Amino acid sequence: MTLSPADMLVATVGCIEARQPLLIQGPPGGGKTSIGFQAAPLAGIAPGDVILSHPVVEDPTDAKGIPWVVDGNADFLPFGALRRAMGATRPTLWILDDLGQASPAMQAAYMQLLLAREVNGHKLPDCVTFVAMTNRRTDRAGVSGILEPVKSRFLSILELETSVDDFSNWALSNGQRPEVIAFCRLRPELLSDFQASADMANSPSPRTWSHVSAILDMGLPAEIETAMICGAVGDGAGMEFVGFLRMYQELPSIDAILIDPQTGDIPDSPATLYAITTGLATRVNDQTFGRIAEYATRILDANHGEFAALLLRDCLKRDDTITQTTDFVRLAAGPLGDLISGGH
Repeated sequence: MTLSPADMLVATVGCIEARQPLLIQGPPGGGKTSIGFQAAPLAGIAPGDVILSHPVVEDPTDAKGIPWVVDGNADFLPFGALRRAMGATRPTLWILDDLGQASPAMQAAYMQLLLAREVNGHKLPDCVTFVAMTNRRTDRAGVSGILEPVKSRFLSILELETSVDDFSNWALSNGQRPEVIAFCRLRPELLSDFQASADMANSPSPRTWSHVSAILDMGLPAEIETAMICGAVGDGAGMEFVGFLRMYQELPSIDAILIDPQTGDIPDSPATLYAITTGLATRVNDQTFGRIAEYATRILDANHGEFAALLLRDCLKRDDTITQTTDFVRLAAGPLGDLISGGH
């Protein structure tokens, strides 16, 4: 069963709150681990109470304790992440990342903790919950499979699918470049186009597009920037994005639109509209929203209602304090109000 990132987040929060283990699978770079970290605070878990383990690089003693002599008796002493979990007194999330890449011995070591919640006489507190992530065997990511008894320890196994809407919402809230967001909206099929290969080449994924955003922030010379972009998402997607980037750089000035929204051009090209509306949304605050709303009204009047709705919803995602402005109250009472609420 596949779920979008937004739905997967809801499922993950539910499992954490119910103290039930969950296994999330999906292609590399799809955002599985990120969902675990996003779910933690929503489930009432403080950042310092999230434990991240990578079983693929661990030894079975990491999950069982190290053999030791205590008062003349042999025992297993917890250390590292296991000791943190054993001593937890507040709600705690233990993330097992890349579990499918771990050896059978390492997976078996975690098996007792996942079901019996006890290992070598040491009991795991009830406040600790597991969420595990893995790539799929078809991803050629070193996954040989997960032991059947380990799989059955999880309440459910869900597969994460990418969603351009969910990626855009995350990107807007996390400072990603508007050029990247606009391109992924224009070419949603390139948001995640994982191609397993033995070659030293990357594929487009939410993770690698965030790398492109970081590359654009570096201000490199054009030729080097192009090579870096292609190295991040692959030659095909990279060169198509570079072409889009040239168009983006020739757009009407976002500053000019914000200065005088009544005279800014309203393009007909979807690519240009995606670029302008995304760029405007990244500049929203309580001072600029009124002018952005004016421009959105003109987009609506030009029969591009879907882009007017996209612009306004992006503004809300970026800064929900604009709902307290008089401009928003006035806008919500008019035709754009239906677009914001999804009535379009």
